[in-house]
Amino acid sequence: MNMGRKVYSAKFKTECVLEVLAGEEQLGAIAGKHNLHPNMLRNWKKEFLEKAPQLFDEGRHKRESAAKEHERNEERDELLKTVGQLTIERDWLKKKSIEVFGSDYEKKFSKKPF
Repeated sequence: MNMGRKVYSAKFKTECVLEVLAGEEQLGAIAGKHNLHPNMLRNWKKEFLEKAPQLFDEGRHKRESAAKEHERNEERDELLKTVGQLTIERDWLKKKSIEVFGSDYEKKFSKKPF
């Protein structure tokens, strides 16, 4: 017969810990009611209390992260707009240079020695 460890759901653990924190019954009584060892319930309570502050930090970090993401997207859009404008200007200058100086205008203004 397989006597593996019993796995408890997070919901069950939370309910048990909240019962302990409510303080209406002793930890041992709550453990007995749920067929748990008191040390297991103490460990759950300790873990719950250690991780509780993270729940509040996560919300703040998510908001800060979303704000930073929004800023990055705005900056990216602005950069793409600038790149587009510069591309248009470059193409226009190239076209006008060909019209004014001919198709070999690059050779005329090259700084390379011949």
